[in-house]
Amino acid sequence: MSFREFVGESEKIVHSSVVSLGYQAPENIEWAEPPEKEYGDLSFRIGFQLAKQARKRPADVAFEIAQRAQEITVGRKYVSAVEAHASGFLNFRLNHVNFSSDVLDNAVKEKYGRIEVGEGKRVLVEHTSVNPSGALHIGHMRNVAIGDSLSRIFSYASYETQVLNYIDDSGLQVADIIVGMRYLGFAEEAPAGVKYDHYARAPVYVEVTKRYDQDRSLAEKRNLVLKQIEDRDPAIIDFVFRVTDRILKEQLKTCWRFGACYDLLVYESDIIGTKLWEDLFTELKKRGIARLETEGKLAGCWIVTVKGESEGEDKVLVRSNGVATYVAKDTPFAALKMGLVEDKFFYDKYLVQPNGKELWRTKTFQGETKSSPVLWNPEKALTPIDDRQARLQRIIQYILSQLANQNLKDRYVHVGYAIVSLSPKTAETLGLREEESGEEKRVITMAGRKGIFIYGDDALDALKRRAMEETLKRNPDNKDQGWLNDVAEKIAISALRFSLLKQDLEKIIVFDLEESLRLVGETGPYLLYTYARASSILTKSVNEAKESSALIRSGVLLNCESEIDLIKVISKLGIAVEKSVKMLAPKWIAHYSYELCESFNKFYETNRVLQEPNSELRGARLKLVLATQNVLKESLSLLGIEVLEKI
Repeated sequence: MSFREFVGESEKIVHSSVVSLGYQAPENIEWAEPPEKEYGDLSFRIGFQLAKQARKRPADVAFEIAQRAQEITVGRKYVSAVEAHASGFLNFRLNHVNFSSDVLDNAVKEKYGRIEVGEGKRVLVEHTSVNPSGALHIGHMRNVAIGDSLSRIFSYASYETQVLNYIDDSGLQVADIIVGMRYLGFAEEAPAGVKYDHYARAPVYVEVTKRYDQDRSLAEKRNLVLKQIEDRDPAIIDFVFRVTDRILKEQLKTCWRFGACYDLLVYESDIIGTKLWEDLFTELKKRGIARLETEGKLAGCWIVTVKGESEGEDKVLVRSNGVATYVAKDTPFAALKMGLVEDKFFYDKYLVQPNGKELWRTKTFQGETKSSPVLWNPEKALTPIDDRQARLQRIIQYILSQLANQNLKDRYVHVGYAIVSLSPKTAETLGLREEESGEEKRVITMAGRKGIFIYGDDALDALKRRAMEETLKRNPDNKDQGWLNDVAEKIAISALRFSLLKQDLEKIIVFDLEESLRLVGETGPYLLYTYARASSILTKSVNEAKESSALIRSGVLLNCESEIDLIKVISKLGIAVEKSVKMLAPKWIAHYSYELCESFNKFYETNRVLQEPNSELRGARLKLVLATQNVLKESLSLLGIEVLEKI
């Protein structure tokens, strides 16, 4: 039982009342929670929606419907009263005894808040997709957090969800790494104690990009390496695959540490090897989607015309020298996802991930099977990529729609988000040089080619060190290093994950170490602290809380404001899940989790629980604590945050 059922019951009453009065019910009966409690628990705009049809003032319509609604009693369990307001709104009040009792009976069970909107429909989520040329920085970590959380949320909403990671092992950045190791003297092996993907990012990649400005001949070497990779030249290809595979495995370790796992790795080298682009390009030319430009500065280029693009209508797919552009490289995989090209891959098991899940990879030749471990052509494909790629994604979406002869806007979806910057203090703490970070700047914008970035690993390590210090202060006598390490690690992950997920996707995040670790306010550690507080209450009383479930109609006893408010918040997890699915935004789960913690702490500060002398009331309150603990655990899991019983 959830708040959604109260909404549904209220909607039926409104609909029946409207129809019985001879009006045509609107397709969407609009509702919202009133800003003030004096107006009840739910408000409908039905007076405004029907005013024109009824040729009456909204207030008169609302009063008319309220009078009829009072007569409808069949099927009414959670609605206690219906009232019209002079403003034209129709307000509903909860039957708190029935509502609270049913919510708590269900909220102590697993998977409370799970909804069935997906109905088994298939969703592919492609995220991370970082070139195997260096370690993930904190901007990449926002992509991982968004993609992983969306996959969890869609699964919770009853979608069949699978996760992809695109490995661009044939692009410019990979070529840069190879140039550094082949022509600039950088060793293939990293120095002792240095994580391999960190070494590849800096010094190798950063130094190579600086040298291009100093030595023009290096650009020719990069073009040569790119050609060798594309042709799978035996003189270099084994070396390339060896280096990129080592980098990839280190990247995956970072993602696993952060709680993200995958179903399939799709390699760009296999897209090249199976000639997916050539086949698609032939089809694009045949269908007239791609056309050869014969005049102007784009003469000799193959272009696609996308109407309505404010940046310019024409986009080059293949340059006059025959080199495919980024959009041409990304389109074949997008077309494969949507079932618009033939799957020519073989597939191999790559490794087993820390959660026990097998990770597969594509192969050009001689794979273990031709049967794909993921199902192409899903009902929806989600691709989180930062907003700087919005134009590219719109063009790809247009090409796919032309191929499919239908608008795929709602099926192939770019989930855009803004970049991550750093506060100056955090940049200094994590080792950015003063001359690069700029002391007087309010935010530090990262730039990979200039070496101005913070590794995701380093951010987590710094958070973990701070969390360990705080944990030791709170537990000075605890010598269990395993427990201390686990607590500090989970606090660090919660701090980074929550700070990356709680904001609007279009909002630039200014990440600050100190802010993200606070134990008060809207932070990951605050959520974990609240869960641990609930666990502490239940430690010696969990049996009493569970036993009370069968003996007490909790709603009879839990009738003070803070208790009722907490029960209402508990009941809304499903609504937060539904909103996150509809808006493609994990922030609604983040906001819900924070609201739940705030409501619980207010309840605990204004009510006795363990010290309550009335055994039945104590049992009812313990049941409320148990429900809060259970639902908070569910909501945090959707954000990829593991709970702690003690901090």
